[in-house]
Amino acid sequence: MQIKVTSVMVDDQEKALAFYTGKLGFQKMADIQMGPSYRWLTVVSPEGIDGVELSLDPMMMEASRIYQKALYDAGVPLNAFVTTDVEAEARKLRERGVVVRGEPVDMGPIKAVMFEDGCGNLIHLVQPL
Repeated sequence: MQIKVTSVMVDDQEKALAFYTGKLGFQKMADIQMGPSYRWLTVVSPEGIDGVELSLDPMMMEASRIYQKALYDAGVPLNAFVTTDVEAEARKLRERGVVVRGEPVDMGPIKAVMFEDGCGNLIHLVQPL
């Protein structure tokens, strides 16, 4: 068994696609219209494991909006991305206009910092130590 696709809830798929490709450097993988207001839209990381995709899922139910807001308001990240140099990556994100919350913090086996994806989510950026 493998993880092939994981997802992030987004308030606007087009805005999310622009962020994840333009700011994070991911590449669009799939873009299939699934109805009048929904696309199967995925991105991949050029540095990631081949075949693993991130789905940019529209929030089509009120429960999704409530869950996303509760996580955000509590400062809980929805997802985590891994890097080999969290400080350099955080600096690069800031230069691209991404809101990075604070500075990377040593947390024992990892060093991590959170950033906002502009679509209502916090993402943990993690460097294994």
